[in-house]
Amino acid sequence: MTAETLTIIVIIGLAAGILGGMIGIGGGLVIVPALIYFLAYSQKEAQGTSLGLLLLPVGILGVLNYYKKGYVDLKVVGLLSIGFVIGSYLGSKWALSLPQATLKKVFAAFLLLLAIKMLLIDKK
Repeated sequence: MTAETLTIIVIIGLAAGILGGMIGIGGGLVIVPALIYFLAYSQKEAQGTSLGLLLLPVGILGVLNYYKKGYVDLKVVGLLSIGFVIGSYLGSKWALSLPQATLKKVFAAFLLLLAIKMLLIDKK
């Protein structure tokens, strides 16, 4: 694994953790698209690896199914977890300092931008 790839994985974990702590999202809306667009993972690899982040106790049956088919990268799961722990702490701190209306707008804007990206700009 190159230093660049390692850096991208940690940044994805941090972003997912921050957004998870801030607006309650992470794996499906942050990690899966990020692994696909920044590291060229297939949809199944991204989903399996994202589920690996939630391995214990939630998601274990889904992870096992993906793992058996070779779609879970355990090294990436570990690195994402480190970033997610730190990021979720930071994101929750930021979210708690924002007014409720602002937080709702941030969440809505993120979902809208992601939807537009996936509908109109998807290259795969």
